[in-house]
Amino acid sequence: MSVIPIKSDSNESAAPDGEQVPGAAWDLDDPSLYLNRELTWLAFNRRVLAEAEDDRNPLLERVKFLSIFDSNLDEFFMKRIGGLKHLARAGLSSPTIDGRTPQEQISQCESQVAEALADRAYIIKELLRLMGEEGIHVDSYENLDEDMRNKLRKRYRTSVVPLITPLAIDEAHPFPFVSNMSINLLLRVHDETEKEPHLIRIKVPISERTPRFLRIDGEDRFVALEEVIANNLDLLLPGATILSLGFFRVTRNAIVERDEESANDLLEMIEAELRERRFAPVVRLEVSPNLSNDLQQYLAKELGLSHREDIYVVPDLFGARDLMQLAGIDRPDLKFSRFEPASHPRLVNSPSIMAELDERGPILLKHPYQSFDNSVTRLLREAVADPFVLGIKTTVYRTSEDSAIVPLLVEAVTRGKQVAVVVELQARFDEAANIRWANRLEEAGIHVSYGVVGYKTHAKVTLIVRQKKSGKLRRYVHLGTGNYHAVTARQYCDLGLMISDKYIGADTSELFNLLTSGSLSGRRYRDMLVSPLGMKRALIKKIRRETRFQKKNNNGHIQLKTNALEDADITRELYKATRAGVKVDLIVRDSCRLRPGLPGLSESARVISILGRFLEHSRLYYFHNDGDEEYFIGSADLMTRNLVSRVEALAPIKDPALQKELREILDLQLADTVGAWEMDNAGVYRRLAPAKDAIHSQFEQIALSSTRASAPAPE
Repeated sequence: MSVIPIKSDSNESAAPDGEQVPGAAWDLDDPSLYLNRELTWLAFNRRVLAEAEDDRNPLLERVKFLSIFDSNLDEFFMKRIGGLKHLARAGLSSPTIDGRTPQEQISQCESQVAEALADRAYIIKELLRLMGEEGIHVDSYENLDEDMRNKLRKRYRTSVVPLITPLAIDEAHPFPFVSNMSINLLLRVHDETEKEPHLIRIKVPISERTPRFLRIDGEDRFVALEEVIANNLDLLLPGATILSLGFFRVTRNAIVERDEESANDLLEMIEAELRERRFAPVVRLEVSPNLSNDLQQYLAKELGLSHREDIYVVPDLFGARDLMQLAGIDRPDLKFSRFEPASHPRLVNSPSIMAELDERGPILLKHPYQSFDNSVTRLLREAVADPFVLGIKTTVYRTSEDSAIVPLLVEAVTRGKQVAVVVELQARFDEAANIRWANRLEEAGIHVSYGVVGYKTHAKVTLIVRQKKSGKLRRYVHLGTGNYHAVTARQYCDLGLMISDKYIGADTSELFNLLTSGSLSGRRYRDMLVSPLGMKRALIKKIRRETRFQKKNNNGHIQLKTNALEDADITRELYKATRAGVKVDLIVRDSCRLRPGLPGLSESARVISILGRFLEHSRLYYFHNDGDEEYFIGSADLMTRNLVSRVEALAPIKDPALQKELREILDLQLADTVGAWEMDNAGVYRRLAPAKDAIHSQFEQIALSSTRASAPAPE
């Protein structure tokens, strides 16, 4: 699996591989120049699956990658396929920039998914075999000896059976509601008291307290809960004859949208959306091979699905995302070596972060290599305890249930500080948690707002206002590329800026005034780029400037590190720049529309995607600017939704020492020969062949952060 293709179709150019004669004029409206967002994302998830196959990774890390692949695919069906089907049902057939209608995208995605699932089946089998060799067994119930079965049955009877509710399906009992992502048994049974067989549906009660895989005798030996249920049905249905049985699982559309502008209460609207999502249309039905054709058709009809297109026969394990349970087994020998984030070198012996920023200037944070708790959380902790801090403002997009930040904000209010929090209620799949946080914050007396109507708040920023001895106010800002989430800060590669700067401080105040007042008009920013007001326009202007410098001085250079490059206008401008010879390096984690290496158009462009131990999540934008180099970090990907439909912020990094650190990150990633995949001009990704001196940028960063944390602090 060293090659990840993106399937072409009739939308590709008539010339071989979509290429034209070098030097010929390219029509930048040609759909073949723009790769499809959904297909490039699926190619990204195939790269995740390739990590599960890669024997250079420790075994349980491979299991973890497999779990992530399945979790990603579930979300893809809920959000992306769900959205496309919503458009198709509405009769919308307008093609995207790549020339595909919603229905064409659905069909091509289904073909790609089928190929990925074929690879997945082989990889699951191989990983389970290797786990068995290491003493971690996922057994079939039929393969257990009688003693093991008896022990499992006893535990099952006392700990699980009371949670199960068999539901009859017959003339008197309509087809029941089937919850999203649940695993279910469908039985055809005959009871001697009845003339005709009937159906019974049993939902497998998986939860945090009832795990998917039941451990046998305290050993690393497990059996899937659904198998235990299926082989002990007499405990639920005594006297019944089981004529047939099979498993199924449904995926529901996560796209449930209401008119925010006409809603009287935004919080109430989001709560209603969550309730509706439970009953949203089904977009995928997964079935086991032993579920008969007539029952598959029956389920498809009851769930409102097309039997041919929407049913996926899963030959092995439903919901392999649950393998994360097994990846968490305490076997250090089968995982990456233990890693603890280091404290930032400047913060190790510094008694006060705010004093450090005043005396020695801004600090660049690199997570997960540097500790989130000893930097971001510490800054907030100091601000809460400091009697001269008068106000704190922050944004909440996603945060952990055990977040230290929310209690600190509550404590700040009790200490008499002005606290304002902008909560994004529509952070997909975190809506319920954010509603709870919003209610808790409001009850504590914190000013809670929900941003600008019609625009998600995606910016990750905190503002601290402190009074100096002179009576003047000084502003301290933290701006990051990732959420205020202590758990993901140990798993995602993100950047953060802590700074006390006149202009950044003023821009951040203006940003919060926008968010809390809900008013977009009249806003002016000196240094920061803010969407939806002018970020896209500013980025296009900078791309065009590189084109001018290329024509004048032959030194145009752009480097963009982002999760996704989807916006058609940005892609078009990058094509114009590369046509002029501007060197463009793109480090794009998943979806990317631009095709590098097209003769006469994008020969000076390079596109790579990096996977590894951590999820690449930072956004870092560089422009050579004729030697007066510009660096920006922030929350915004190069997607239309980020640039025109969200409130996002990018901050310039002007300090030479911090620019040097960012240059090191870009150079390391562009030199990566282990975690990097490179795209060719047809949109196909190939894993780079490791050089003699192989470089994995993430492991290099781990080593660097450890070395620098232990080095003596500079005077």
